[in-house]
Amino acid sequence: MDDKARRSMINAAMAAPYLERAEELELAQRWRNNHDQDAMHRITVAHMRLVISMASRFRHFGLSMGDLIQEGHVGLLEAAARFEPEREVRFSTYATWWIRASMQDYILRNWSIVRGGTSSAQKALFFNLRRLRARLARGDNMLTGPALYKEISSELGVSEADVALMDSRLSSPDSSLNAPMNDEGSGSADRMDFLISDAPLPDEIVGETIDVERRSGWLHKALGVLNDRERQIIAERRLQDEGATLESLGEALGISKERVRQIESRALEKLRVALVSGSSAFLA
Repeated sequence: MDDKARRSMINAAMAAPYLERAEELELAQRWRNNHDQDAMHRITVAHMRLVISMASRFRHFGLSMGDLIQEGHVGLLEAAARFEPEREVRFSTYATWWIRASMQDYILRNWSIVRGGTSSAQKALFFNLRRLRARLARGDNMLTGPALYKEISSELGVSEADVALMDSRLSSPDSSLNAPMNDEGSGSADRMDFLISDAPLPDEIVGETIDVERRSGWLHKALGVLNDRERQIIAERRLQDEGATLESLGEALGISKERVRQIESRALEKLRVALVSGSSAFLA
């Protein structure tokens, strides 16, 4: 809604006559019993000043006044459609809840691109945190920090962690990652530039995992061509973080270190042939 349309709506709302209780009841009954559109229109027009008044209470959330009025008008129409005149309640009293609920839902959807909690407790926290914080921060017993969060959490029935999180969200607006870090113009770095990670990309991680599993399978199969002593030497010398020495393996097996080296060399050649054969079969 542009400024001209908003001003026109506000002027029309302020010029609309108030409805006496009897007239309001008659219009509500005409709508309820006969679906008289003119009666519905007169009820809603007469109460648009209520919508405008309530919209002004939510201006500090930084949203367009015109958009708030439009959302409140939706709530007003919903209230008019559901109003039950036989309950003997003034329409303004009934409509207030619907108007407020419609505006609050709009604010929660549009105040931030990060969606907050939608439970009644989270909504109460969102819309009452500033007021409670201001009240508890006044006077001689001024509360701040954890003590403030504890008092607010007790009053609203939410956790202190939720209070702290909501306080941080309300303290600063959303910032675009494409916005420059300073006011120097197009030559300055964007916030996105500082989010670059040196970690591998997801497809690289997946590819490496697949390759490791494939190589492990080939090695396990290739080890099957070795006899027990060859497998033991390869395992002790090549498959440990700290490989055993030729001397220690020779002592354990009762052979010379030169013999251990010869067996290892022969085993490595057998593994090479088996691995080349296995990879060639896979590629084929």
